[in-house]
Amino acid sequence: MNKLTKKQSEELKVIAELADEAIDTSDIPEQTDWSNAQVGRFYSSHKESIEVDSDILDWFKSKNSRYYQQLINQALRDYMQHSPR
Repeated sequence: MNKLTKKQSEELKVIAELADEAIDTSDIPEQTDWSNAQVGRFYSSHKESIEVDSDILDWFKSKNSRYYQQLINQALRDYMQHSPR
């Protein structure tokens, strides 16, 4: 995955902060035919368990209690991408 430019990162941040109601989806056709849908296409069943210190876990949960695991994964991916190999 290519690194985003500063401008791209800023644009994505603005979009991410928008409320759902503020996003105009009127030009997107509603999906009603799911006959060609592929169940589990983007799902990886291979998961590992790790131990995370409670203060770190609490911090991520305070940022987003529903998606804290995704936040942890993203933080680790960011670290991997910016670390020397």
